[in-house]
Amino acid sequence: MDLNPCRCGELEFEPRHWLGQHGEHLVTTYEGECPGCGATRRFEFQLASDMPPAPPTFGGEQASQLIDPGQFLWVAEQFASSVPADPAELTPSESREEAQEALETAVAAVEEVLKFIPDGADSVPEETFTAPEGWMLHHQEPGRFQRYRLEAVLEAYREGLAAYSG
Repeated sequence: MDLNPCRCGELEFEPRHWLGQHGEHLVTTYEGECPGCGATRRFEFQLASDMPPAPPTFGGEQASQLIDPGQFLWVAEQFASSVPADPAELTPSESREEAQEALETAVAAVEEVLKFIPDGADSVPEETFTAPEGWMLHHQEPGRFQRYRLEAVLEAYREGLAAYSG
């Protein structure tokens, strides 16, 4: 929901949440009024039949059907760039635990991007980019979605996480 602002640009809203059944599928719905323009914001998500993994992991074995690979890469970069590469550079107001959580989220987000690459392929297929932001990121720099580059970014994030974990 944080990746999809209201048409007025507002991200925040206080949704009501409920579970429902659509056919054979369990669906969770979030709905609330946008504080910026008053429009109703509504999100429905079909729940997987298996139990989701614990955070910071985003999903199961399959690539997401809700968030596209470009959005996941953007999330990874936002979290990773919010943390100094060297834990010694943390300011007194920055928490080592929060920095570690940010890097864990960055790692999990890049792992999600890699799920979009089919077995035997070298990059994320163009047709998997379904959000305008993700598509633009891919269109501007398609090389960022090559397996070898994603694996290099993932390794760098894991090394950064190890520096905070150690």
